[in-house]
Amino acid sequence: MGHLFNRNIIVGVSGGIAAYKSAELVRLLRKAGARVKVIMTRGATEFITPLTLQALSGEAVHTELLDEAAEAGMGHIELARWADALLIAPATADVLARLVAGRADDLLCTVALATPAPVMVAPAMNQQMWANASTTSNIKTLASRSITIIGPDAGEQACGDIGQGRLLDPELIVTQLAGHFDSQLLAGRRVVITAGPTREALDPVRYLSNHSSGKMGFALARAAREAGANVTLISGPVNLPTPENVDRIDVISALEMYAVAEKEAAHADLFIGAAAIADYRPSDASCQKIKKSDDEISLALTKNPDVIAMVANLEARPKLVVGFAAETESVLEHAQGKLIKKNLNFVIANDVSRGDIGFNSDSNCVSVVDRSGLTDLPIGSKQLISQQLLEIFAPHLT
Repeated sequence: MGHLFNRNIIVGVSGGIAAYKSAELVRLLRKAGARVKVIMTRGATEFITPLTLQALSGEAVHTELLDEAAEAGMGHIELARWADALLIAPATADVLARLVAGRADDLLCTVALATPAPVMVAPAMNQQMWANASTTSNIKTLASRSITIIGPDAGEQACGDIGQGRLLDPELIVTQLAGHFDSQLLAGRRVVITAGPTREALDPVRYLSNHSSGKMGFALARAAREAGANVTLISGPVNLPTPENVDRIDVISALEMYAVAEKEAAHADLFIGAAAIADYRPSDASCQKIKKSDDEISLALTKNPDVIAMVANLEARPKLVVGFAAETESVLEHAQGKLIKKNLNFVIANDVSRGDIGFNSDSNCVSVVDRSGLTDLPIGSKQLISQQLLEIFAPHLT
């Protein structure tokens, strides 16, 4: 179940007797390494308490559409952006009908409308309700909208009937959910990714750096590993755990990152330069701490070598070289210029002047620039954006 590790999963619980099985479902998802948040309809709270699911998920359970505790009262948007997947289990006949109608008068249906993440439903209802023509039509409509239908199972039901309509076993639901992320798009490929900032020493206690958190590069590394690649992550100084089964090499300065990238890229199929590498370093770093004296001092800087341009022009060049353009103005123009000037296959452009995306944020909104045009990806979690980016890159590796 490694491919669920660090995934953000919202479990939506609707009001049917099978709601009691959601407790086991949440437990299994947590066991597989997923982060889980639960949304309950009012009907669901009649069958199982929010306290139970809060204890199992380790997160507050959400029940109300208008959340005073959420930023700007927009809890549904925060949840929608956070999710890598929305799984509604159990999904009653009523919830299925409401999803088809595009209703947005409770939290669960509103999040289903607002999330860019994949939506999956695990139906559970009486066998006659499942066989009803309305339900059959609703299931076909949801499937046509790329909503994944998981189950249902057949057997004895709580009402005493026997037939199809039982909630699929939670272990099987988790298996199907995990399979959604296990794309193997990059099976057998070697991927090298740079992430985080660099630090350029002024003296033994001070340095020049930037606000990069490394979150985007680490999300890309995790997504590439889950897509079957052998991943090497070259990281500047960040406070992030290493993604599971990823080889990590820590560096400090731009010169160190240049040397490691040159070595590792020579054996890569795909190189992604997500690090925010310092363009300049002090020309003459002091061996001793610089003492405060004059009101002003002058700092001479030397240009650092360009890591991504070096990789793109190696004799043993990776098949794909991808750069990032983190800009505060004229974002697309700068990205297009970088694509040509540095001989890149793709440039991922994002506006780091926005407070809701970019540095230190868990969300991002990017444009993918190549020689054939532009592809915009809507705002979403950095993990979701990473998966979407790899889906764009993978066909070009064949």
